[in-house]
Amino acid sequence: MVMRWLLAACLAGGLAVCAKAEPPQRVLSMNLCTDQLAMLLAAPGQLISVSYLAQDPRASVMAEEAMTYDVNHGLAEEIFLLQPDLVLAGSFTTPATTALLRRLGKPVEVFAAENDFDDIRTNISRMGQLLGREAEGRAMTERFDADLAALTAPAGQSRPRAAMYTANGYSSGPDSLSGQIIEAAGFDNIGAEFGLGAGGIVPLEVLLLSDPDLVITGSPYPGASRAEEVLDHPALRMLKSRSSSEVISDRDWVCGTPRILDAIRDLAAARHVINAQTRQSHDVEK
Repeated sequence: MVMRWLLAACLAGGLAVCAKAEPPQRVLSMNLCTDQLAMLLAAPGQLISVSYLAQDPRASVMAEEAMTYDVNHGLAEEIFLLQPDLVLAGSFTTPATTALLRRLGKPVEVFAAENDFDDIRTNISRMGQLLGREAEGRAMTERFDADLAALTAPAGQSRPRAAMYTANGYSSGPDSLSGQIIEAAGFDNIGAEFGLGAGGIVPLEVLLLSDPDLVITGSPYPGASRAEEVLDHPALRMLKSRSSSEVISDRDWVCGTPRILDAIRDLAAARHVINAQTRQSHDVEK
């Protein structure tokens, strides 16, 4: 009788009802961002493998925690042999791999990349539901919102102008996660002045003429890269040297997890320094 009721509930309510009846016990993540959300929310022993990128300290804010997990390289063969009962993937994961895993009978859940704070809340909630950790997901979202509210610059305060400038001259606009981080920290994003939405290429000459108060660049990877040559241009170095602060868009900016709050804290600290320097300059002029 109980089994008949559960079957009827699953057919009527979909997989979510079944997931609540028995959370997955062998969860595997093959994407850097789902790695970190799963590590934050999974029950002890529930997560059996994360992607190899989770252990890379240049990209992962949880590299140390990831060292306690087995890693995978996103290959369907190795994932199948680990016999997961749930596979977590990202929207940029190779479709052929996820399609093959589904044909082999492995449940695969694909998470979209986070483009704003609402996407972070959505993915936390979804991860909590998939893992049978809804209460933990709600608590994480509540902490995130409380900490974000405490960090967000109050209206009316002086807002310096900031520009994100990374490889190939790419700059983030206001309709992006980086753009929301910049805004929450109390800066006006120059990307909006350039007419960018999510982002786009900005010639170095245009950036120089816009004269931002802060240029946010990324950390170059070892070796030579033509895409990153622009970041070593003497004119850009001079522009950056004029600012009283330096901010690097490092691993805190990569994935939409509550750890983006650290990026906001760093930017907010830079804003305080810039505003203090501006006030001092005005006092000297008087």
